Amino acid sequence: MAVAIRELDIHLNALLEPEAFRDYCPNGLQVEGHRPIRKLVTGVTASQEFLDAAIANNADAVLVHHGYFWKGEDQRITGMKRRRIATLFEAGVSLWAYHLPLDAHPTLGNNAQLAKRLGWKVTGSLRDEARPIGNRGVTAAPQDIASLKLQLEQILDFRPIHVPGGPATVSHVAWCTGAAQGMIHDAAAVGADVYITGEISEPTAHAAAELGIHFLAAGHHATERYGVQAVGEKLVADFGIDHQFIDCPIPV
Repeated sequence: MAVAIRELDIHLNALLEPEAFRDYCPNGLQVEGHRPIRKLVTGVTASQEFLDAAIANNADAVLVHHGYFWKGEDQRITGMKRRRIATLFEAGVSLWAYHLPLDAHPTLGNNAQLAKRLGWKVTGSLRDEARPIGNRGVTAAPQDIASLKLQLEQILDFRPIHVPGGPATVSHVAWCTGAAQGMIHDAAAVGADVYITGEISEPTAHAAAELGIHFLAAGHHATERYGVQAVGEKLVADFGIDHQFIDCPIPV
């Protein structure tokens, strides 16, 4: 089966509700191709490596978490940006990108999907927000911090950076995928034993020790693989199109 670009765009926007977020980039259809969509390829970032792989695998459209036109970047379509967009135009392939809407979705989002894979029960959000990005919850059973770190490494295929600060045995977890290291303060405020995100910065190490909370940086890319896959599989169910996830891992 095939779905028209306009129909898929309306469906995705109804599903992910981008208008509810104040984001750093435009969410939704960023580059319009001309091919009816029989095959959707999903990935984390619309890098040149990903685009080349998607087109080689007969994508009619791609859906990513990290697309283009970020706030504060050079608006000119030159160099690397020109090559990426030209690749899409030449192949007639459309690009959808959803940033915060894909983090926040309560079942399909990156945070919800990470919890599902780790077996965590979501008990609330990190901040009092209408559309919360970060979550808090409990592990399936209390476990020592070393076993939680190993579990993350095995599931995400990424070795986390651990800054110790909390108790030896943990059960109350807080998390926000991607680059949300600053939310460690929110995690400590809700009583979490450990806070998990994708990246670490210098102040985070001091904060973990002083706030009395473990910090685990489990990879920006690694923690954000799962939302696009969940959306892709939902579109298979909704429209009967083909879906393929292509991973282009990076060490960050």
